[in-house]
Amino acid sequence: MAQGLGWRSTQWFLVVYGGLTFVGGRRKGKVTRPQLQRVSTRQSVAQTSKKWAKLFHRCFIDPLSVILYLRFPAVALTVYYASIAFGTLYFLNISIQETFSKPPYSFSTTIVGLLYIPNSLGYLVASVFGGRWIDSIMKREARKAGRYDQKGKLVFRPEDRMKENAWLGAIMFPGALLWYGWCVQKGVFWFAPVSSYPLHSPYENWEYVESKLMTEIQILANFFFGVGSMLVFALATTMLTEFMPRRASSGIAVNNLMRNLFSFTGAIAAEPIIAAIGNGWLFTILGVVSFVSGAGVVWSMGKYSSSWRGRMVEALGEA
Repeated sequence: MAQGLGWRSTQWFLVVYGGLTFVGGRRKGKVTRPQLQRVSTRQSVAQTSKKWAKLFHRCFIDPLSVILYLRFPAVALTVYYASIAFGTLYFLNISIQETFSKPPYSFSTTIVGLLYIPNSLGYLVASVFGGRWIDSIMKREARKAGRYDQKGKLVFRPEDRMKENAWLGAIMFPGALLWYGWCVQKGVFWFAPVSSYPLHSPYENWEYVESKLMTEIQILANFFFGVGSMLVFALATTMLTEFMPRRASSGIAVNNLMRNLFSFTGAIAAEPIIAAIGNGWLFTILGVVSFVSGAGVVWSMGKYSSSWRGRMVEALGEA
Protein backbone atom coordinates (compact mmCIF):
# COMPACT_ATOMS: atom_id res chain seq x y z
CA MET A 1 0.00 0.00 0.00
CA ALA A 2 2.73 2.45 0.95
CA GLN A 3 4.80 1.62 -2.13
CA GLY A 4 1.90 1.78 -4.58
CA LEU A 5 -0.21 4.60 -3.14
CA GLY A 6 2.20 6.45 -0.87
CA TRP A 7 2.61 6.46 2.92
CA ARG A 8 -0.47 8.64 3.43
CA SER A 9 -2.63 5.80 2.13
CA THR A 10 -1.72 3.75 5.21
CA GLN A 11 -2.95 6.55 7.44
CA TRP A 12 -6.22 6.84 5.53
CA PHE A 13 -6.65 3.09 5.83
CA LEU A 14 -6.32 3.38 9.61
CA VAL A 15 -8.84 6.24 9.66
CA VAL A 16 -11.38 4.18 7.71
CA TYR A 17 -10.72 1.09 9.81
CA GLY A 18 -11.09 3.05 13.03
CA GLY A 19 -14.32 4.63 11.80
CA LEU A 20 -15.82 1.28 10.87
CA THR A 21 -14.79 -0.18 14.23
CA PHE A 22 -16.39 2.75 16.05
CA VAL A 23 -19.63 2.48 14.08
CA GLY A 24 -19.74 -1.28 14.59
CA GLY A 25 -19.21 -0.89 18.31
CA ARG A 26 -21.98 1.70 18.56
CA ARG A 27 -24.42 -0.54 16.73
CA LYS A 28 -23.78 -3.50 19.01
CA GLY A 29 -24.17 -1.41 22.13
CA LYS A 30 -27.62 -1.12 23.59
CA VAL A 31 -28.90 2.44 23.41
CA THR A 32 -31.00 3.59 26.34
CA ARG A 33 -32.80 6.89 26.44
CA PRO A 34 -32.78 8.61 29.81
CA GLN A 35 -36.03 10.04 31.10
CA LEU A 36 -36.17 13.78 30.54
CA GLN A 37 -36.76 16.04 33.50
CA ARG A 38 -37.57 19.71 33.48
CA VAL A 39 -34.74 21.68 35.17
CA SER A 40 -33.77 25.33 35.31
CA THR A 41 -30.99 26.78 33.15
CA ARG A 42 -28.77 27.26 36.20
CA GLN A 43 -29.20 23.62 37.24
CA SER A 44 -28.57 22.46 33.68
CA VAL A 45 -25.31 24.42 33.46
CA ALA A 46 -24.19 23.13 36.86
CA GLN A 47 -24.94 19.51 35.95
CA THR A 48 -23.21 19.81 32.58
CA SER A 49 -20.15 21.45 34.11
CA LYS A 50 -19.94 18.78 36.80
CA LYS A 51 -20.24 16.04 34.20
CA TRP A 52 -17.45 17.49 32.03
CA ALA A 53 -15.22 18.15 35.05
CA LYS A 54 -15.65 14.55 36.14
CA LEU A 55 -14.89 13.33 32.62
CA PHE A 56 -11.79 15.54 32.41
CA HIS A 57 -10.55 14.26 35.77
CA ARG A 58 -11.12 10.65 34.73
CA CYS A 59 -9.41 11.04 31.35
CA PHE A 60 -6.46 13.28 32.20
CA ILE A 61 -5.86 13.39 35.97
CA ASP A 62 -6.62 9.84 37.16
CA PRO A 63 -4.31 8.15 34.60
CA LEU A 64 -1.39 10.32 35.74
CA SER A 65 -1.78 9.13 39.32
CA VAL A 66 0.09 5.95 38.38
CA ILE A 67 3.27 8.05 38.23
CA LEU A 68 3.25 8.02 42.03
CA TYR A 69 4.25 4.34 41.95
CA LEU A 70 7.65 5.42 40.63
CA ARG A 71 8.54 6.49 44.18
CA PHE A 72 9.19 2.81 44.86
CA PRO A 73 12.72 1.86 43.68
CA ALA A 74 11.73 -1.65 42.57
CA VAL A 75 9.03 -0.26 40.28
CA ALA A 76 11.11 2.69 39.08
CA LEU A 77 14.11 0.60 38.08
CA THR A 78 12.03 -2.07 36.36
CA VAL A 79 10.11 0.55 34.39
CA TYR A 80 13.32 2.43 33.55
CA TYR A 81 15.01 -0.68 32.17
CA ALA A 82 12.00 -1.62 30.03
CA SER A 83 11.73 1.97 28.79
CA ILE A 84 15.38 2.07 27.74
CA ALA A 85 14.92 -1.11 25.71
CA PHE A 86 11.68 0.19 24.17
CA GLY A 87 13.22 3.55 23.29
CA THR A 88 16.17 1.96 21.49
CA LEU A 89 13.69 -0.14 19.50
CA TYR A 90 12.26 3.03 17.97
CA PHE A 91 15.70 4.42 17.22
CA LEU A 92 16.38 1.15 15.40
CA ASN A 93 13.06 1.20 13.53
CA ILE A 94 13.64 4.72 12.23
CA SER A 95 17.24 3.89 11.31
CA ILE A 96 16.22 0.88 9.22
CA GLN A 97 13.83 2.98 7.16
CA GLU A 98 16.18 5.94 6.90
CA THR A 99 19.28 3.94 6.02
CA PHE A 100 18.06 1.24 3.66
CA SER A 101 15.83 3.47 1.57
CA LYS A 102 18.91 5.49 0.50
CA PRO A 103 22.18 4.63 -1.28
CA PRO A 104 24.12 2.40 -1.25
CA TYR A 105 21.11 0.16 -0.56
CA SER A 106 18.21 2.10 -2.16
CA PHE A 107 15.70 -0.61 -1.27
CA SER A 108 12.04 -0.30 -2.18
CA THR A 109 9.41 0.26 0.50
CA THR A 110 8.44 -3.42 0.38
CA ILE A 111 12.00 -4.63 0.88
CA VAL A 112 12.56 -2.17 3.71
CA GLY A 113 9.42 -3.52 5.35
CA LEU A 114 10.79 -7.07 5.10
CA LEU A 115 13.89 -5.98 7.03
CA TYR A 116 11.73 -5.74 10.16
CA ILE A 117 11.06 -9.50 10.08
CA PRO A 118 14.30 -10.50 11.89
CA ASN A 119 13.30 -8.44 14.93
CA SER A 120 9.94 -10.17 14.98
CA LEU A 121 11.55 -13.59 14.72
CA GLY A 122 13.71 -12.68 17.69
CA TYR A 123 10.63 -11.66 19.67
CA LEU A 124 8.98 -14.96 18.76
CA VAL A 125 11.96 -17.08 19.80
CA ALA A 126 12.34 -15.22 23.10
CA SER A 127 8.61 -15.47 23.82
CA VAL A 128 8.43 -19.20 23.16
CA PHE A 129 11.58 -20.29 24.95
CA GLY A 130 12.17 -17.37 27.32
CA GLY A 131 9.05 -18.02 29.40
CA ARG A 132 9.97 -21.63 30.06
CA TRP A 133 13.51 -20.61 30.89
CA ILE A 134 12.36 -18.00 33.41
CA ASP A 135 9.97 -20.49 35.01
CA SER A 136 12.80 -22.96 35.50
CA ILE A 137 14.98 -20.22 36.98
CA MET A 138 12.30 -19.22 39.47
CA LYS A 139 11.75 -22.83 40.56
CA ARG A 140 15.49 -23.27 40.98
CA GLU A 141 15.84 -20.13 43.10
CA ALA A 142 12.84 -21.04 45.28
CA ARG A 143 14.23 -24.53 45.94
CA LYS A 144 17.67 -23.08 46.60
CA ALA A 145 16.25 -20.68 49.20
CA GLY A 146 13.98 -23.36 50.69
CA ARG A 147 10.81 -21.32 50.17
CA TYR A 148 7.75 -23.56 50.58
CA ASP A 149 4.26 -22.76 51.80
CA GLN A 150 2.22 -24.83 54.25
CA LYS A 151 1.03 -27.08 51.43
CA GLY A 152 4.58 -27.77 50.29
CA LYS A 153 4.35 -25.64 47.15
CA LEU A 154 7.20 -23.40 46.06
CA VAL A 155 6.98 -19.70 46.96
CA PHE A 156 8.25 -17.43 44.22
CA ARG A 157 9.67 -13.90 44.45
CA PRO A 158 9.57 -11.30 41.63
CA GLU A 159 13.29 -10.62 41.91
CA ASP A 160 14.01 -14.25 40.99
CA ARG A 161 13.15 -13.33 37.40
CA MET A 162 16.29 -11.20 37.08
CA LYS A 163 19.04 -13.79 37.01
CA GLU A 164 21.18 -15.04 34.12
CA ASN A 165 18.33 -14.39 31.69
CA ALA A 166 18.39 -10.69 32.59
CA TRP A 167 22.17 -10.56 32.23
CA LEU A 168 21.87 -12.18 28.81
CA GLY A 169 19.34 -9.55 27.75
CA ALA A 170 21.50 -6.77 29.22
CA ILE A 171 24.42 -7.91 27.06
CA MET A 172 22.65 -9.12 23.93
CA PHE A 173 20.53 -6.19 22.83
CA PRO A 174 23.15 -3.47 23.50
CA GLY A 175 25.69 -5.62 21.65
CA ALA A 176 23.27 -5.98 18.74
CA LEU A 177 22.90 -2.20 18.61
CA LEU A 178 26.67 -1.78 18.25
CA TRP A 179 26.74 -4.55 15.67
CA TYR A 180 23.95 -3.00 13.60
CA GLY A 181 25.16 0.59 13.88
CA TRP A 182 28.65 0.03 12.58
CA CYS A 183 27.56 -2.44 9.89
CA VAL A 184 25.32 0.15 8.26
CA GLN A 185 27.69 3.05 8.83
CA LYS A 186 28.72 3.51 5.19
CA GLY A 187 28.53 -0.28 4.81
CA VAL A 188 31.97 -0.80 6.37
CA PHE A 189 33.02 -2.49 9.59
CA TRP A 190 36.00 -4.58 10.58
CA PHE A 191 33.76 -7.37 11.90
CA ALA A 192 32.70 -8.18 8.34
CA PRO A 193 35.71 -8.17 6.01
CA VAL A 194 34.55 -8.36 2.41
CA SER A 195 37.63 -10.34 1.47
CA SER A 196 35.86 -13.46 2.73
CA TYR A 197 32.94 -12.93 0.34
CA PRO A 198 33.56 -14.55 -3.07
CA LEU A 199 32.85 -12.81 -6.34
CA HIS A 200 30.55 -14.89 -8.53
CA SER A 201 30.52 -12.61 -11.53
CA PRO A 202 32.91 -10.15 -13.14
CA TYR A 203 30.08 -7.65 -13.11
CA GLU A 204 29.97 -7.59 -9.34
CA ASN A 205 32.04 -4.83 -7.79
CA TRP A 206 33.28 -4.43 -4.25
CA GLU A 207 30.63 -1.83 -3.34
CA TYR A 208 27.83 -4.19 -4.32
CA VAL A 209 29.37 -7.16 -2.50
CA GLU A 210 30.03 -5.05 0.55
CA SER A 211 26.48 -3.68 0.54
CA LYS A 212 25.02 -7.19 0.17
CA LEU A 213 27.13 -8.62 2.98
CA MET A 214 26.37 -5.72 5.31
CA THR A 215 22.64 -6.20 4.73
CA GLU A 216 22.82 -9.88 5.65
CA ILE A 217 24.87 -9.15 8.78
CA GLN A 218 22.62 -6.36 10.02
CA ILE A 219 19.62 -8.66 9.59
CA LEU A 220 21.33 -11.13 11.93
CA ALA A 221 22.08 -8.29 14.36
CA ASN A 222 18.41 -7.31 14.41
CA PHE A 223 17.42 -10.87 15.24
CA PHE A 224 19.63 -10.83 18.34
CA PHE A 225 18.26 -7.41 19.25
CA GLY A 226 14.77 -8.90 19.12
CA VAL A 227 15.76 -11.80 21.39
CA GLY A 228 17.56 -9.62 23.93
CA SER A 229 14.97 -6.86 24.11
CA MET A 230 12.06 -9.31 24.41
CA LEU A 231 13.76 -10.97 27.38
CA VAL A 232 13.74 -7.54 29.02
CA PHE A 233 10.14 -6.70 28.05
CA ALA A 234 8.79 -10.03 29.30
CA LEU A 235 10.49 -10.04 32.68
CA ALA A 236 9.72 -6.35 33.32
CA THR A 237 6.00 -6.71 32.60
CA THR A 238 5.64 -9.84 34.73
CA MET A 239 7.68 -8.41 37.60
CA LEU A 240 5.49 -5.32 37.79
CA THR A 241 2.35 -7.43 38.15
CA GLU A 242 4.04 -9.45 40.90
CA PHE A 243 5.35 -6.42 42.77
CA MET A 244 1.80 -5.04 42.94
CA PRO A 245 -0.55 -8.04 42.71
CA ARG A 246 -3.62 -6.01 43.74
CA ARG A 247 -2.66 -3.12 41.48
CA ALA A 248 -1.36 -5.03 38.47
CA SER A 249 -3.15 -2.79 35.98
CA SER A 250 -1.51 0.28 37.54
CA GLY A 251 1.90 -1.33 37.21
CA ILE A 252 1.30 -2.06 33.53
CA ALA A 253 -0.08 1.46 33.03
CA VAL A 254 2.96 3.24 34.47
CA ASN A 255 5.20 0.99 32.40
CA ASN A 256 3.30 1.84 29.22
CA LEU A 257 3.32 5.55 30.05
CA MET A 258 7.07 5.75 30.60
CA ARG A 259 8.15 3.50 27.77
CA ASN A 260 5.93 5.36 25.32
CA LEU A 261 7.62 8.60 26.35
CA PHE A 262 10.96 6.98 25.55
CA SER A 263 9.67 5.62 22.24
CA PHE A 264 8.29 9.06 21.35
CA THR A 265 11.73 10.53 22.00
CA GLY A 266 13.36 7.88 19.83
CA ALA A 267 10.93 8.35 16.95
CA ILE A 268 11.42 12.13 16.94
CA ALA A 269 15.16 12.31 17.58
CA ALA A 270 16.47 9.37 15.54
CA GLU A 271 16.55 10.89 12.06
CA PRO A 272 18.25 14.22 12.90
CA ILE A 273 20.83 12.46 15.11
CA ILE A 274 21.62 9.96 12.33
CA ALA A 275 22.08 12.86 9.93
CA ALA A 276 24.41 14.59 12.41
CA ILE A 277 26.66 11.81 13.70
CA GLY A 278 25.72 8.69 11.73
CA ASN A 279 24.39 5.30 12.72
CA GLY A 280 27.68 4.06 14.14
CA TRP A 281 28.10 6.65 16.87
CA LEU A 282 24.37 6.87 17.59
CA PHE A 283 24.09 3.17 18.31
CA THR A 284 27.38 3.17 20.16
CA ILE A 285 25.91 5.73 22.55
CA LEU A 286 22.66 3.80 22.83
CA GLY A 287 24.50 0.53 23.32
CA VAL A 288 26.69 1.89 26.11
CA VAL A 289 23.75 3.56 27.87
CA SER A 290 21.66 0.39 27.54
CA PHE A 291 24.40 -1.88 28.87
CA VAL A 292 25.29 0.38 31.82
CA SER A 293 21.59 0.81 32.65
CA GLY A 294 20.85 -2.89 32.34
CA ALA A 295 23.84 -3.98 34.39
CA GLY A 296 23.04 -1.42 37.07
CA VAL A 297 19.38 -2.42 37.27
CA VAL A 298 20.05 -6.17 37.36
CA TRP A 299 22.74 -5.80 40.03
CA SER A 300 20.64 -3.43 42.15
CA MET A 301 17.55 -5.62 41.95
CA GLY A 302 19.53 -8.68 42.90
CA LYS A 303 20.99 -6.94 45.96
CA TYR A 304 18.18 -4.71 47.24
CA SER A 305 14.93 -5.91 45.65
CA SER A 306 13.83 -7.98 48.64
CA SER A 307 14.00 -5.04 51.07
CA TRP A 308 12.49 -2.64 48.54
CA ARG A 309 9.59 -5.00 47.94
CA GLY A 310 8.98 -5.37 51.67
CA ARG A 311 8.76 -1.60 52.19
CA MET A 312 6.52 -1.23 49.14
CA VAL A 313 4.13 -3.92 50.31
CA GLU A 314 3.94 -2.23 53.70
CA ALA A 315 3.33 1.20 52.16
CA LEU A 316 0.61 -0.09 49.84
CA GLY A 317 -1.03 -2.20 52.53
CA GLU A 318 -0.77 -5.41 50.53
CA ALA A 319 0.86 -7.50 53.21
